[in-house]
Amino acid sequence: MACMKLGSKSEVFHLDGQTWLCSSGLPSDVIVEVGEWSFHLHKFPLLSRSGVLENLIGEFSGGTEKKCVLQLHDMPGGAKAFLLIAKFCYGVKIDLTAFNVVSLRCAAEYLRMSEDYGEGNLTILTENFLNEVFGNWTDSIRALETCEEVISHAEELHIVSRCINSLAMKACADPSLFSWPMPGRTDVQSPGHTVFWNGIRVTAKSQPLTEDWWFEDVSFLRLPLYKRLILAVGMKGIKPESIAGSLIHYAKKHLPLLGRQSSFENGKHVAPGSIISAPSDADQKNLLEEIVELLPDQKCVTPTKFLLRLLRTSMILHASPACRENLEKRIGAQLDQAALEDLLIPNMGYSVETLYDIDCVQRILDHFMLLNNDTMDSTCIVDEGQLIGSSHLLTPMTMVANLVDGYLAEVAPDVNLKLPKFYSLAAVIPEYARPLDDGIYRAIDIYLKAHPWLVDSEREQICRLMNCQKLSLEASTHAAQNERLPLRVIVQVLFFEQLRLRTSIAGWFFVSDNLENSQNLSGNLALTRNNGDNQAGNAHDHIVALDDMRGRVSDLEKECLSMKQEIDKLVKTKGSWNIFSKRFPFRLMTKSSDPKPKASKPPCNSKESPSSTAPLMNGGNHNNSESQDENLNS
Repeated sequence: MACMKLGSKSEVFHLDGQTWLCSSGLPSDVIVEVGEWSFHLHKFPLLSRSGVLENLIGEFSGGTEKKCVLQLHDMPGGAKAFLLIAKFCYGVKIDLTAFNVVSLRCAAEYLRMSEDYGEGNLTILTENFLNEVFGNWTDSIRALETCEEVISHAEELHIVSRCINSLAMKACADPSLFSWPMPGRTDVQSPGHTVFWNGIRVTAKSQPLTEDWWFEDVSFLRLPLYKRLILAVGMKGIKPESIAGSLIHYAKKHLPLLGRQSSFENGKHVAPGSIISAPSDADQKNLLEEIVELLPDQKCVTPTKFLLRLLRTSMILHASPACRENLEKRIGAQLDQAALEDLLIPNMGYSVETLYDIDCVQRILDHFMLLNNDTMDSTCIVDEGQLIGSSHLLTPMTMVANLVDGYLAEVAPDVNLKLPKFYSLAAVIPEYARPLDDGIYRAIDIYLKAHPWLVDSEREQICRLMNCQKLSLEASTHAAQNERLPLRVIVQVLFFEQLRLRTSIAGWFFVSDNLENSQNLSGNLALTRNNGDNQAGNAHDHIVALDDMRGRVSDLEKECLSMKQEIDKLVKTKGSWNIFSKRFPFRLMTKSSDPKPKASKPPCNSKESPSSTAPLMNGGNHNNSESQDENLNS
């Protein structure tokens, strides 16, 4: 730390209560009052160094009947600064440091201690020392902190702006290129710092600094000065990620609620001193709103997790609507990076209807859709091939779809959650964003279970949110046996599963015929070329593959028989099945006795059986399934 010693005499001042006395052997002829403190001094040492004191003492020269009393209650730095000035006037040793130079510089200007009142006066000495302070990071931070005590005088002398510019320049520069003392490096870089390794004395190596090396130091500044420093750093072209990181560090230190959320979620305790004494709610509200305004505008620079914590804290502190809207838009712009647990924001409104704030999530989701509508037209039909080929376009939308489905499953058990609100949130996601509808089906099932009083029309309405053709094997099996679903939905599930099974079996038969033809052709070529050994091996491989496919077809036909039995049970329990089966007769298949079925004659005229539950997204004729789905819905 920079330090300068002024004066040569030893200490001649001593304290008696709240009065400072000068033990020079001469009686005091002037009393200076600064606040609650008084100084019994002599006129000549004071007026010889200060223009203000010279004028004040001259005003009392005519009245000799009473002792000269001067009042300097507006003294910058108060009694502490005046004591150092008095010692300087008497030639007593004083130390200039980063902690007192600002107040002494302001006090010297206030008392007009210029070169007109003695060479090497306090004004020029403190100004020269300030220039040394500005060349050192740690001293600049300490000096800027002390500016808050004399902020108006420091602003007039441009000390604050000079100090901030110095810090901003150092924060933007590469610290490894300079010899500035940095936090955490004082001990390592000190000349006397050594370590022992196997009894050998060696010099410790300096630790490399990361981009966040300056976050902790500036976090001790009060908000007005910190805000000015962040703006200055941004003007000098520092990366927005560094600005966001500093703001996050500052917010965690000065917003106790935000800090506790972070520590509890990570399973850690807050270290003593890591959070400054809790300010009032009004101060925290003002601080939060200022931090939101300072956040970089670039997308994905500020973590979504931190933005959601800020939003939750803003609701607790009742921040302004503009602040909450700003946060919601920032979150919506990068909603695909959010985690489900952070999106579960408790409802803190005055009229609490639901456990979680569904309306807030709805606004965030609407903003995300508004920004991502240009990526892909939501009205287009995307088949499996297009979905795979355009995965880079659909990834953010698909991630948000999964996030919303998970969110709906979490809020669905709330008995106060109305159907329109649930439906509105789920309907925002376009159909192409969900490769599978298992997530929305799970949310619907949980909602139906928690709201058993829904009428049939409401159950039909909520089930329109999912596409039965996009359910996986596990979800289809569950839906076919789910008594909470409307009968029409169960029949749709079974109908589409039958179509998938028929398409799968036909596909296996087609592959089987092609392999047999390939085997015969390979055998003829082998006889022609007299290469019997190699062709025999190939033929053996084809036969094994053909037997394997026949076994799989047999397994599929067994599933047909099993689903036929399930449908028989359904017919006995639900009378409306007969009406539906007459209107939409199923063309089902059973096991054929021909060991080598042909693709040109698929066995679709045999006994009825429902389809397998193979997922549609894994293969199948999409056009055929979609056309029959339209007939079903009509």
